[in-house]
Formats: sequence, structure tokens, C-alpha cells
Amino acid sequence: MKKNILEFCLSKDLGGLELFVGSCYKYFKTQTNCKLIVEKNSKLDLFFKDENKFYIKRNKFFPFIPAFKLAKYIDKNNIDIIHFHWTKDINIIVIAKMLSKKKPKIIQSRHMNITRFKDDFYHRWLYKNIHTIHAVTFQLKDQLEKYIPNDIRPNIEMVYLGCEIKKVDQKEVDKLRQLYNLNNEFIIGITGRIEEQKGQYIVIEALSKLRNLNIKLMIVGLPMDPKYLEELKNKVLEYEIKDKVIFTGFTKKINEHMQLFDVDILATPNETFGLVLIEAMANQVCVISTNKGGPLEIIDNNQNGLLFDRTSEDLKEKIQLLYENRTLKEYLAKEGRKKVQKYFNKDIQLNKLYKKVVE
Repeated sequence: MKKNILEFCLSKDLGGLELFVGSCYKYFKTQTNCKLIVEKNSKLDLFFKDENKFYIKRNKFFPFIPAFKLAKYIDKNNIDIIHFHWTKDINIIVIAKMLSKKKPKIIQSRHMNITRFKDDFYHRWLYKNIHTIHAVTFQLKDQLEKYIPNDIRPNIEMVYLGCEIKKVDQKEVDKLRQLYNLNNEFIIGITGRIEEQKGQYIVIEALSKLRNLNIKLMIVGLPMDPKYLEELKNKVLEYEIKDKVIFTGFTKKINEHMQLFDVDILATPNETFGLVLIEAMANQVCVISTNKGGPLEIIDNNQNGLLFDRTSEDLKEKIQLLYENRTLKEYLAKEGRKKVQKYFNKDIQLNKLYKKVVE
């Protein structure tokens, strides 16, 4: 008998977490009955504008208001399972479960690190009402088992995120090359939200140390803080590398942009997973990442990518190594693609997760 699953996310952002909500929804509805609830006019809502959605507005101070609306939706649509992703939604969902007649099973996909014990009264109440937590890495699974007391701990399951190996429109890539006036430069790229934690400033600093080489940097993503974006642009001017740095802004054509890169860089201090890494590897682009967190479960250093210590000097050395050794760059890129095909195939990983959700 098919289960009725509800994908739920009231986050206003549009990063890896929110895009994964959409991936789950699109895959699960090929397997069973699946609904989607988001906040109206959020970036996630606008990104999936053609989907049939129901809207709930988050209320930070009065969670009973959205919870009551959700409870009515659960009973009206006979929801068996709520699958949520954003930690801030947890109280709304647990309250809604208690208010509903259906009492659906709650599954959480945990995308963020957990760093402190959850043994207070409030968290004990929450976790007693959650059936399963999906950890996106083994490191995160270990954290959940460490910080949630055994007597209230939900089932913990680890399933990696995945990505598609898409056929890229080469004509579109050529158009982008013309748009950005690219010729035979060595292109380093960093993709994702433009915010300080993502470390774009480190990449700019590394590039400044390589200003005499034929290298350009593409910063692809949506600015979250205009002040930080302005600081980046001022750094570019300060280092006198304005002709070497391109800010593309937000784009849905991530794969086509990645096809322009020789190297893709992840510079966050402790990324929980690193979806952008496997997307670049799927595009057969060589990757350099900080040597902490989820990337350690993705990259085998010097085998299918490179790791650095999050200093601009070390990053500069890794970029220069690949600039001077194109054979190594191509080898790491090919091995990276093989790693994605073996461990991070999107449909295979979503199918594994689906089985965990409905079992």
C-alpha cells in the first residue's frame, strides 16, 4: 500500500539543503503519493514555481499557529510520513503531529553538524516524537549518536546525498564563454551562496598571490549579505586583480558554468557534506576542498581531488600545482567523476533514502 509522504521546508534560503528538499519531492512522487509544503515567495517556492504546493508561514514566537494549520493539512490529506530538513521547523512539526488525528511518522534529514548534548526537557520532548534521523555523512551519524541520549534517540540512518551526471549543452557553455570573455585562461571557480563562511575571500587572497599567471576566478552564487559582497569587491580592487575576477550572480545553469572551470574550490571551514564537490566531480572538474568535515568522506587526497588547510597560502600552492601540472589535473578530474558514479549517484541514493523513509 502506497504511503502519503509530505516534504516540508519553511526555509527562506536556497542552498544545498533546500534543493535537496526539491530532489526528494520529485523522486518520491515517482514512487508514491508525495506533497510539498514551503513558505510562500521563499526562494525555494520561486525555484519550484511550477509545482503544486501548499503554503504555511513560519511563526517564530507562536509556532502553534502554523502547527495547527499543518495538523489540519495532515488529517485532510491522510499524511503518513512527514519528511523535513530544516532544523528550525522541528517544533512546528512535532506540535502538528500531536494536534493531528493521523499522528504521522516524522523523518528528519539532518544536513548540519550537531555540537552539543540534547538532553534538556525541550529536546527530549522533541526527539521522542521523531522516528528516524537521516544523517548525510558518517561523521554526522557519529555526532547524532554522541549528543542525543540513547533513551530518546530516534533511529539514525546514513545515506549520502547524490547528484546527476547530466549531459551539458555545449552551445550554452560556448555562449557563457563569450559572455564572460574567456579565452585560454586557467579558470578557478567557487560556487554557492556568497557569504563569509563560504570563504570566497580566501580564494581571492590566493589568486592575488598568483596574479602573474594566466588565471581567472569565477564567483558563482547569490549574495546573502550586500556588505560582504562589497568587501569582496574592495579586496579585488585592493589586490589589483579586477580583470581576473568575475561575479556571475545567481544562476540555475550550474553545470554549464562548471564546464568553464579547470578547478572548483570549496573553502568553508567545516562543511557537513559538500554537495558542490560532487557536482563538480560529476562534471569532471578537478576539486580542491578544505580538509575538514564531509569533504573527507568525498575526496581521497591526491587520488580524486586535493585538500587544503584553509589558508590562502596553501590554497595558492594547490592551485599552482594544478596550473603547472595539467596531466595531474586531468587525472584527478577523471578519478573524481568515477568516485561520483560509484558512491554518489543521485537516483541510487534517493532510492536508498526512500526505502528508509517508508520502511
